Amino acid sequence: MIYEQRVYRAMPGRLPKLLARMESDTLPLWKKHGIRPVGFFTTLVGESASDLTYLLAWESFEERDAKWGAFQADPEWKAKRADSEKDGPLVANISNALLSPTSFSLLK
Repeated sequence: MIYEQRVYRAMPGRLPKLLARMESDTLPLWKKHGIRPVGFFTTLVGESASDLTYLLAWESFEERDAKWGAFQADPEWKAKRADSEKDGPLVANISNALLSPTSFSLLK
């Protein structure tokens, strides 16, 4: 299993809208495309309280490329993202890392 950690730094004051879009728009489309979220987190203590961090589970790099690409190209996603950003962008920047669990990890 491969895990992807993605960190979205929201534009100032836009984290609530980003969280709402994730819950109401993104998650149903991920289900449609077979994308498996593991967990979602906001930052209580750290560099920025405007961060949304989440983990996705993938069987392989190939699965990630196929499913993530299909999601990104989905016209419904493009429309929902555009609608959610009609008053300006929600995300200032995105970082991601693909992670491999250690032998002693609770997630395998």
